[in-house]
Amino acid sequence: MMLSRRRFLAQNSLLALAAFLPSAKAKSYRMGYSAITWGGKDELAIEELAGLGYQGIQLRANTYAKYKDNPADLKKLLDAKGLSLVMFSSGNVEIDPAKMEANVAMHVNHARFIKALGGSSLQLTNSLRKNNVPPTADELARLAAAMNEIGKQTQALGVQATYHNHMNQYGETPEEVDALVQAMDPKYLRLLLDVAHYHQGGGKPAEAVLKYQKVLHSLHIKDVECPIKGDSNPKSYKFVELGQGNVDLVGVFASLDKIKFDGWAIVELDAVPDKAKLPVQCAQISKDFLQGRIAYQF
Repeated sequence: MMLSRRRFLAQNSLLALAAFLPSAKAKSYRMGYSAITWGGKDELAIEELAGLGYQGIQLRANTYAKYKDNPADLKKLLDAKGLSLVMFSSGNVEIDPAKMEANVAMHVNHARFIKALGGSSLQLTNSLRKNNVPPTADELARLAAAMNEIGKQTQALGVQATYHNHMNQYGETPEEVDALVQAMDPKYLRLLLDVAHYHQGGGKPAEAVLKYQKVLHSLHIKDVECPIKGDSNPKSYKFVELGQGNVDLVGVFASLDKIKFDGWAIVELDAVPDKAKLPVQCAQISKDFLQGRIAYQF
């Protein structure tokens, strides 16, 4: 049966278009989303993220205060919505010897809570950078040692500790991140790479994925607008939905494909960038980007 000229041209146009679209092949990594955008309304975040088809969720330490005495209630809600707890924000790490014992105990208590929820990973940050003064090599070494010790104790409970790079903290620049990674004990501590913070700190996150693939545990998939439109400060920035900022997210996912990353990629947006939007609307925008540009199958 011969094709009409119109049908032939239409089919060839579709084939040509397909050549420029990302492959719909199933990805090796899994996609989660952080509840931080909901500002503490975690039950609503769980319901809405499950409705969008995300597979996992990151919760914060505020849930510990609410559910520490009855974690089974929170786990029941997660299970009912088909969401895995893929990361837990455990809070800051201290390097002051007078504070370290209590600080380690806090993270260990969080690890017990995580296990009760069916999770296995916690995130470590710090608030050590004061007045934008860069850390010394000794301070970075002390931070890494403290995180290694936390990781050693949480691993005994079956929970993996991860270091999360962050602006305005020790680990803001690529050089600081590298120093911390080099001082990590990979038996106890691994890297949660935040691609937007790494970009904003002057790094190239797509290259960092390749460089740190042996210690890469998970990622925060995140975008940042810099400078902010209409702001005269060239260093102004705000976090935005995926595809709305300056981060080379396509390059990041290409690197993840290249190394066959099989962990969790966690979309994170600290707050709604436009007060007229709801958190679920922002999550939908990021989902549309992941489906359209990355060909991630929800």
